[in-house]
Amino acid sequence: MEFKSVNPYNGEVLTTFTAHSDEDIEKILNNADAAFRNSNELSIGKRAKMMKRAAALLSGNTEKYARTISLEMGKPICESRSEVEKCAWVCDFYAENTERFLADDIIKTDAAESFISYDPLGCVLSIMPWNFPFWQVFRFAAPALMAGNVAVLKHATNVLGCATHIEDIFNEAGFPGGTFQNLFVGHDRMEKIISNDIVKAVTLTGSGKAGSSVASLAGKYLKKTVLELGGSNAFIVLNDADIVEAVKVGIQSRMQNAGQSCIAAKRFIVSEKIYDEFVSAYVAGVKNLKSGSPLEEETQMGTLARKDLAEKMQKQVNDSVEMGAQILIGGSFKDAYFEPTVMVNVNENMPVFTEETFGPVAPMIKVKDEEEAYELAGKTKFGLGTTVFTSDVEKARKKVSRIADGSFFINDLVKSDPRLPFGGTKYSGYGRELSKEGMLEFVNIKTVYVKE
Repeated sequence: MEFKSVNPYNGEVLTTFTAHSDEDIEKILNNADAAFRNSNELSIGKRAKMMKRAAALLSGNTEKYARTISLEMGKPICESRSEVEKCAWVCDFYAENTERFLADDIIKTDAAESFISYDPLGCVLSIMPWNFPFWQVFRFAAPALMAGNVAVLKHATNVLGCATHIEDIFNEAGFPGGTFQNLFVGHDRMEKIISNDIVKAVTLTGSGKAGSSVASLAGKYLKKTVLELGGSNAFIVLNDADIVEAVKVGIQSRMQNAGQSCIAAKRFIVSEKIYDEFVSAYVAGVKNLKSGSPLEEETQMGTLARKDLAEKMQKQVNDSVEMGAQILIGGSFKDAYFEPTVMVNVNENMPVFTEETFGPVAPMIKVKDEEEAYELAGKTKFGLGTTVFTSDVEKARKKVSRIADGSFFINDLVKSDPRLPFGGTKYSGYGRELSKEGMLEFVNIKTVYVKE
C-alpha cells in the first residue's frame, strides 16, 4: 500500500510513501520500548539541551519546512513560516520549564517524608491531522519527550513529508534512536497498534468521529487518552465593541489557513444595533483578501487541503441556502479552492450553525441583545472556545462561567499558547495540551510515602 503527497493547488503528486508492514510496526514499537527503558540515563537537563537543538533546527530551516507545509496542504507560505516559528517556541518553552513543572511536590503528612513524583508513562501514540502538520505534533511532542516519554506518530497520510521532517529534526537534535518515530499506516491498523502493551497512552487531534473511534479502542484496552476534536467557536460582537478591530480580528480568525482550524471563529453572533455596520465592513474586508498560489508571498487565501473537503463545504453552504440563508460573497469552489464566503439570514437550525464548517465560510447571526448572544453561543455540541468583543471587559469577565468551553477570549481571537492550557469540552474532546497541565497528562502522578 502507498500514500501519495499531493499538492492541492495544482494536483501534482509530490512524493509517494510506502505503508509500514506489520513487521515494520513491530520493529518500530520495539525500538520505542528499548528507547524508553534506556531513558533513565537522560536527565531533564540533557533532554533540555536536545530540545533546544530541535528549536534551533526549526529556526534555522524555517523556509524548507514552511515550503513542505504549503506544498502538501495548501497553506499560504507566510502562515507556514509562522507555524514553524511557533514550534521552535514550544520546544524552547518546555526546555526551559520542565524541571520546574516536574519537580517533586512536598506534601506534609504523618509520614517522615511524603511527596508527589511525576514519572513518564512510556510510549505515547500520537494521531495527528493535516491542518497544522508541524504545530499539532510539536505541541504534543515537546512536553511528552521532555517528561521522559517516547512517541510514535501516525500523521495524516497527505502530509507525510512533514512527518518525515519532524522525525529527522528529533534525530538530528540528538534524541536517542527510537525516541520519536513515524508510523506510515492507515486507520485500519489502529486497533493493532493501540492494543500493543508497549503503547501506554494515546493523544489524538482530529474529527469527532475519529476521536470517538480511538477513544473506544483505548477504553477497550485501558489506555489513557487526550482528545482535541472539532469546534464551532462563537465570535460575539456586542453593541459597545470596537467594530473596526472586531472586523479585523474576525476575518483573521475565520479566514486564516482557509478556515481549516478547529478554533476558528465559525459562528458570528452580532448585536442588531451594529449588525449591518459589522457585516458590511466584514464583507469589504473579505473582498480585499488575495487568493493565489500558497508559495507566493502576497497570497492570503490558499486552497483547502483536498478537493473532497471543498465538496463537503459546498454541501453545507447549499443546504443552508435551501433553508433560507443568503450568500453575500463567495459560496462556490473549484478543485480544492473554496471562495471566502459570508452568509446572512442564518439561524440555529442550519448546517453552517450546527455543524463544524472546516473552510472559509463566515455565517452571520443577528441577535437583539447580550443575553440572546450568550444563549445562542452556548447552543452547540462543541466546546473549544468563545470570543467576545466588547468595551466593558469587567462585565464580560462575569460571563466566563456562562460558556462551557475550554477557552474564553475577550477582544481577541481564540489561539493556542505554550504558556496556557489548551483543550475543549463536550464534543470537542477532553484533556489538555500545553502549559504544565498538558505535560501532566502523560506522566504517572505518583504518591511517595516514607515512614521511619
